Amino acid sequence: MLAPSWAGSAVARLTGDAAYLRAMLDAEAALTRALAALGLAPETAAAAVTAVTHRLNPRDLALRARAAGNPVVPLVAELTAAVAGRDPDAAPYVHRGATSQDILDTATMLVGARALDTVLADLSRTADALRRTAAEHRDTPMAGRTLTQHAVPTTFGLKAAGWRSLVLDARDRLCAVRAALPAQLGGAAGTLSAFHAYAEADGRVPAPDLGVRLLAAYAAETGLAEPALPWHTLRTPVADLAGALAFTAGALGKMAADVLTLTRTETGELAEGSGGGGSSRTESGGSSAMPHKANPVRATLIAAAARQVPAQAAVLYGSLAAEDERPAGAWHAEWQPLREALRLVGGAARDAAELAAGLRVRPHRMRQNLDTTRGLIVTERLAAALAPLLGRAEARRTLEAAARRTAEEGIALSEALGPDVLAKAQALPDGAPERFPDGIPEGSPQGCLRQLLDPTGYLGSAGALVDRALARHPSPQRNPQEPTP
Repeated sequence: MLAPSWAGSAVARLTGDAAYLRAMLDAEAALTRALAALGLAPETAAAAVTAVTHRLNPRDLALRARAAGNPVVPLVAELTAAVAGRDPDAAPYVHRGATSQDILDTATMLVGARALDTVLADLSRTADALRRTAAEHRDTPMAGRTLTQHAVPTTFGLKAAGWRSLVLDARDRLCAVRAALPAQLGGAAGTLSAFHAYAEADGRVPAPDLGVRLLAAYAAETGLAEPALPWHTLRTPVADLAGALAFTAGALGKMAADVLTLTRTETGELAEGSGGGGSSRTESGGSSAMPHKANPVRATLIAAAARQVPAQAAVLYGSLAAEDERPAGAWHAEWQPLREALRLVGGAARDAAELAAGLRVRPHRMRQNLDTTRGLIVTERLAAALAPLLGRAEARRTLEAAARRTAEEGIALSEALGPDVLAKAQALPDGAPERFPDGIPEGSPQGCLRQLLDPTGYLGSAGALVDRALARHPSPQRNPQEPTP
């Protein structure tokens, strides 16, 4: 109820207790299949463990987990009993040689992989929608704003292309992390020694690389990447995932922050739309007290997620400092923050796709706002044009004084400049062409100033930058079983 940022999202379902339970069972089954692949367990045992669909109550499992500090211990007991009921000879091979952290870490990576697949799909939808918006509004002029104030003109296409660039940056990072999510198998202290011991007990002479080959087989069975080492206290996979999630939340948060600013009543340049299909909400943006309001709800929820995920990531980075070969507390501290970060980013990605698809752009308001400062938004251009006539320092002083009059007296900048500057402007058409890369203004001095004061004629390379940004295509998603290029 207090988490509308991710409530009802696909990632919420993929990271719930039932999803973690399923992932732990998948990890146990994959281990038995890997043992069978190396001849360390009979195929019948692998089949029996894989076939078990255990309906353990997650709350009961959680309560029983308090005794051992993690949910794997009671899970193994339940799974062993279930396998014994199906095939008594298979029961000894349940969880054979593994430690609890092997199973829970592998399950966590499976949960993360399944959640990221959904997030990546939503990021692709967001990027596609922003591409269309940026192309459509490539040359739509609007006020550029710095430190909350009007700066120089820009285009909405360039702003939307920037949002898309961040979304693709986030997608690239999550793709790389997704492909690198590893299985975990190390045994009690990361040496895989129990697998050697069980092989010897079965009358085999284990090769020195038995554990290494088993690790490769296990990774293949889970569909996760093969790690170079057991990573019980080498928490790079979790830290990398945390960093990518925090970046993604921030990237989507940038778009949300801009939308929130531009949808303000006094700005009115954007509005949230319905967002297209897939929304589970039947109402959007209403107020409990004010019937007239249409709040930017999706942007609000994305902004809320962007403020929370870095704090979750900080906990996960802190867990890098894990002592010994298996830590007390550092590992346990990861579980909830990682799940919450996945959920928040999953919800934000869902909302971003809907926000981008339904965004309503109001070019007429952008044009009106460009004129709000009565010409001040192009003082940079005027400074460049007047500097050869007045000198750089004098041109700046003149424009600063005119800007003060414009702001204080509510008059146009052209009027505030005064007759002296208008008289000097007669020299503008005779100036060197390099002062005016778009061509020397024609007509009277007043006409020349009008052209210089037109904000729609001072967009620099905005259009070319949009074209350059939209030439970028999303990177393909790599299968974790493929070798790294």
